[in-house]
Amino acid sequence: MQPFALNYARPAAALEATTPYVYDSGRQLNVLMDGRVAARDHALMRELGTTTSTAGSKTHFDD
Repeated sequence: MQPFALNYARPAAALEATTPYVYDSGRQLNVLMDGRVAARDHALMRELGTTTSTAGSKTHFDD
């Protein structure tokens, strides 16, 4: 028997967003393209609120 909710479930829409930072596995934090720590960029923090790491769980933050 298939659960009722699966009759109406739809895949999540893919968001076309780009992040201005990348994860640096050597330093284990997010860095901007120029090498600065993303969590120290005040304008970025005001805009995004946080820099969620893409390495591992989405609940870990680099701030």
